[in-house]
Amino acid sequence: MIPTALPWVNVATLRMDQQRGRPVLLEFTDLVRPSSLRTTAYLRRWHERYGGGENGLRVISVYAPWLPFSADEDVATALVQRAGLTHPVLLDLELRLWQIYENEGWPCRYLFDQELVLIDVHQGEGGYAETELAIQAALGRSGEPLTTPLHPIEQPEAELVVPTADQLGCWSGDYEAGEVWAILEGTGELVVNSEPRAIEHSGPELLFHHTHHTEASLQVEAGAGLTCHAVCFSPGLA
Repeated sequence: MIPTALPWVNVATLRMDQQRGRPVLLEFTDLVRPSSLRTTAYLRRWHERYGGGENGLRVISVYAPWLPFSADEDVATALVQRAGLTHPVLLDLELRLWQIYENEGWPCRYLFDQELVLIDVHQGEGGYAETELAIQAALGRSGEPLTTPLHPIEQPEAELVVPTADQLGCWSGDYEAGEVWAILEGTGELVVNSEPRAIEHSGPELLFHHTHHTEASLQVEAGAGLTCHAVCFSPGLA
């Protein structure tokens, strides 16, 4: 069940009961979170690969914002467009569907069969091959999953190191991570370790990408017209 009167992107509106006869993959995401951006890349692939025809896979992203500024409909729509999503996206700006599903974090995906019976659930990143095999089974197909890891940290043999925890606000300090992201609102100049960069839109900004887990220091300053709501850290290879 999807609450009525919620805004959609890429489609006028959808009802779950009208999807009967085709599998549905529904994923809760927040497009300012690096983890959600990584999983969204797989949804784009599955939509392109399995979404054709009347009985093909229906992919639905449910945008459920973490931070208040990204609960704005215009900001949310811009984030969807920047992420390159062409499948239906529900804007759950007040977390109504999120609460119905009793989600505890991002991302989280649910796969339903043609009778809208829940057949697979995955919380967090990873499990992409398993999800694709479940999609194939729901479509009556067989074979190895076609999806290959899109990022080095998703290789089956990858050994990862737990990064520094995400920090709220315009945080500066010592960190350990494979990547560092700033979650920004507005436009203006962001100074990162004494290097200025122009920010032209609200959303996530990759500050550093390290080949492996790295210990380093970060100094962030947001100029006029720009607010840094959080600094997020992604795991890196050992």
